[in-house]
Amino acid sequence: MFEFPKFPQHSAKNDILSGLTVALALVPEAVAFAFVAGVDPMVGLYAAFIMGLVTSILGGRPGMISGATGAMAVVMVSLVAEHGVQYLFAAVMLAGLIQISAGIFKLGKFIRMVPHPVMIGFVNGLAIVIFLAQLGQFKVPGANGELEWLQGSQLYLMLGLVAITMLSFTSCRSSPRRCHLPLWRL
Repeated sequence: MFEFPKFPQHSAKNDILSGLTVALALVPEAVAFAFVAGVDPMVGLYAAFIMGLVTSILGGRPGMISGATGAMAVVMVSLVAEHGVQYLFAAVMLAGLIQISAGIFKLGKFIRMVPHPVMIGFVNGLAIVIFLAQLGQFKVPGANGELEWLQGSQLYLMLGLVAITMLSFTSCRSSPRRCHLPLWRL
């Protein structure tokens, strides 16, 4: 059932380097989506590790992405809020079974029937929901213990950091050659 492919030696180096790159990118992504989902960051790290391990053992496709997604994190917020972290594992297992059965029955071809504007609308709606989930980072505990909006220099510092981050990504998108330069040279 399982056959291990025989790759040339240069492919092993490429696989190791790409694995390290994905691992370094997956750690902050898993922690960020854990914050969005409202769970402990260690839960996100364990989930990312297990998902990558299972995908590497059971195989996949060269362009396949196995990691946390914004869509799942947003859905998990209400699940964790209503039922706790205990139901999160069962929901993820059920989602995995649904994906496996969709693959067995070759249902992936039906995604072509979804119009492009619907996909764009879904991604835009997801971006709005993730943005609203991040607004909590602009709140700090007040004197009475309730969360209050940042004020003064803390607020300006946070807004400045957000603006610098957005400008750096915008400049990289408009001129990809500049992305290889350090941030201070952008």
